[in-house]
Amino acid sequence: MTSSDTLPRRQSALPFWVSFLLIPLIWVTATAGGWWVLLIPLSTWWAFALLDRLTGPEVTNADPDTPDSVLHWHILLTKAWVPVQFLTLYGLIWFTTHTDHLSTLSRIGLFFGMGVISGTIGINYSHELMHQKGRFERWLGDILLAMVLYSHFRSEHLLVHHRYVGTPRDPVTARYNEGFHRFYPRVLKQCLISAFRAERDKLARKDRPWTDLSNPFWRYWALQGAMLALAFVIGGLSGLALFLLQAGVAIWQLELVNYVEHYGLTRKHLGAGKYEHVQPRHSWNASQKASNWLLINLQRHSDHHYKPNRRFPLLQHHSEDAAPQLPYGYPVMTVAAMIPPFWRRVMNPRVRAWRRKYYPEITDWAPYNKSQNPRPRA
Repeated sequence: MTSSDTLPRRQSALPFWVSFLLIPLIWVTATAGGWWVLLIPLSTWWAFALLDRLTGPEVTNADPDTPDSVLHWHILLTKAWVPVQFLTLYGLIWFTTHTDHLSTLSRIGLFFGMGVISGTIGINYSHELMHQKGRFERWLGDILLAMVLYSHFRSEHLLVHHRYVGTPRDPVTARYNEGFHRFYPRVLKQCLISAFRAERDKLARKDRPWTDLSNPFWRYWALQGAMLALAFVIGGLSGLALFLLQAGVAIWQLELVNYVEHYGLTRKHLGAGKYEHVQPRHSWNASQKASNWLLINLQRHSDHHYKPNRRFPLLQHHSEDAAPQLPYGYPVMTVAAMIPPFWRRVMNPRVRAWRRKYYPEITDWAPYNKSQNPRPRA
């Protein structure tokens, strides 16, 4: 299933801290203005695509039983990012609205870059934090999501996506032949609705109404309201507009990644509304070294869905025999997803090959994009 090689138990956390280099970089671009504001998207997309080519894949695996006591610097990484992003975001709002050397276009470019950071790094780190058992880490994840007005992602991800991934009941599983520009508006609407329903139904099982104060949506709304109010207090209407811009870019970045992670992959229907258990083959895997440093192993998504409670340094690489492999890392694949004809040319043959490999008995795949049962080969 996984590589037989293992890394030392005390593997270095240092490469994963590379994301913190983006903080001084965005302040440099804010000071310089002009075309320099494009440095953030160029560094996260193009520079790491190049670094992936230079560093190659990482197919060795850490010991999955490594205790948290050995992972101190890995765990600190995601916790430390929360105040750093908070101070950077609101510091930039203050700086941008109290200086006159930035044109309107430069300000838009600067906060586009901030959205790339809060989406590529911030939401990704919130994803790691929300999967932990400790209340403190989950609260930190909520704070990161509130900074991009996407707090319901926690409920949707934990209660819907992980349970129904690869089935018609999961909005985030991109259907075969569904272009990103159709996927995006659909998932924005459906994920909010499914997240609210999941929390409402969870309370109903305890004979409580959705208005019960234990509904996390009250916390979500309060945190998001506080973030919006702070942006307005610091920067007025301009500060609020810049905050909304970065939040929109961050959400777009998240859903681009969601689109890539499961495109066209479905779990087999077993009848009576039941599906097979989630396996590594139900997520696209990528083990490009440099982009996994930046994304704290998010690209080892096959193992994340197989063992959701594993911390990021312990996620395992699964070989081609066990999990489908992306041809490139996320920096390249998310750009490709924005160009549907190119995306289909690259990915559709891989989806068809995956179907032939794992489910040769299924001849009609159309029902997997609907709420119907597939027809097995006689």
